[in-house]
Amino acid sequence: MAGPVLRAHTKLAPAAGMARPIVVKLGGSVIRSGELAAWLDAIAAASYPVVVVPGGGALADEVRACQSTLGFGDRAAHRMALLAMDQLAWAVAGMRPGFVVGTTEAELSAAHRQGVVAVWAPYALVAERTDIEGTWRLTSDSLALWLASRIGATRCYLIKSIRRKGTRANAAELAQGGIVDAAFPSMLKEAGVPAFLLGRGDQQAFAASLAGENADACGFAAAIA
Repeated sequence: MAGPVLRAHTKLAPAAGMARPIVVKLGGSVIRSGELAAWLDAIAAASYPVVVVPGGGALADEVRACQSTLGFGDRAAHRMALLAMDQLAWAVAGMRPGFVVGTTEAELSAAHRQGVVAVWAPYALVAERTDIEGTWRLTSDSLALWLASRIGATRCYLIKSIRRKGTRANAAELAQGGIVDAAFPSMLKEAGVPAFLLGRGDQQAFAASLAGENADACGFAAAIA
C-alpha cells in the first residue's frame, strides 16, 4: 500500500527549566542480544532526559511472516508492527526500575519531570496519522527520528548489533545495507535532528556521555549524514 512519507512537524519545546531530551532507539536485534543489559544500565544512569524507542524485534518479524502467509495488506501490517513496538516498550520498561512507558508527548514529558526514563509505545500517537507512510519502507528507525523532532530532542542515537566502523556513516548506504529503513535518509533531512550510530562495544563510552562526563562528545558514535 503506497502512502505519504512521514513528515516532521512542529517541534514541541521542553517544559521551562527542563533539559532537552535525547532519543535512543534500541534495535530489535539488540533487544534479543546479551548486550541489552549494558545498554539499559547506561541509559538508566543518564544525567538528563532520555526517551527510549524499542524496535519491533522478533514480534515485528512475526508480523511480516503472518502477512506473507495470510495475505493482509500493509495498512494492517503497519498497525500490527506498531503494536509490536508497544509490546517491547512494556518489556523494556519492565526490565529496569525507573523506566516508564509513555504513549504521547505529554506522557513522555511527565516522565522526565518525575526524573525517570521514558520508553515510547508509538501506537496511540502514530497509528491514525495520515502523514505516515504505512509500509515496511518506514520502520522504527524513522519513527525514532520523527519523535526526536517532535519533542525537540538534541540528538537521536541508533543502537544496532553491528560493529561500528569509524565516526561517520552515510544514511543512504546504511539504508542500502539494511542497517536502517529505506525512508530513513529522507526523514533525516526533514527531522533536522543530529543522528548517530552505535554498535557493539560502544556501551562504556556511551554511558560516560549520558552520565555527563563528556555530554557533547560523540567520538564514540558514527555521525550519520
